[in-house]
Amino acid sequence: MTPAIDFAAPIRFARLPPRSSERFGRAPEVPGQDFEPVHTSDGRELVLRAIRPDDVAALQRCFKRLSPRDIRRRFLHAMSELPAPMAQRLCRIDPALETAWVLIDETVVPAEMRGVGRIYVDEAADSAEFSVLVEQSWTHIGLGTLLMQRLVDDCRRRGVAEIWGYVLLENRPMLDLCKELGFVRRPSPNEPGVAQISLQLQASAASRVV
Repeated sequence: MTPAIDFAAPIRFARLPPRSSERFGRAPEVPGQDFEPVHTSDGRELVLRAIRPDDVAALQRCFKRLSPRDIRRRFLHAMSELPAPMAQRLCRIDPALETAWVLIDETVVPAEMRGVGRIYVDEAADSAEFSVLVEQSWTHIGLGTLLMQRLVDDCRRRGVAEIWGYVLLENRPMLDLCKELGFVRRPSPNEPGVAQISLQLQASAASRVV
């Protein structure tokens, strides 16, 4: 039985997971078959698992609960709705290039999505772009950290050299979280108000060539 992740003790900035060679002795399980119970410090329960094609409705409902500020922080521009084709695409990932973890609240009917973190791998650049979103009423209890840890861990398993993402300068919680996890921040000259943050996981493929 998979042990629960317990957030009863404050672990807002937990250590990054070990490198893949230290943690993984075999290939990962089939996406959608890994479940981890998550217990928050205020007594709520969630399930952490891989995203599935049948999560479209839950993803759209989650989007409707977001504030305009949350939407802008996640998508870097205003959006009034999450169109069905876009939601379907976000839920039907290519496991060779993408990973997406979701936090599901199964204490309500229908089950609701409270957070999502994903990466998209650029094989040519030997890097992966990340995005993390946690519903406002579920923030400040370590769930963003949990999602970031899982994404970094997956990048290490894949052997990706770098994980990076764009973050609005106004999104202080995400910038602070990534700083604590060791990410480096640099300005995005072509996009005022936006920072690019990155974490080097290993030497890039180009630099490894002798």
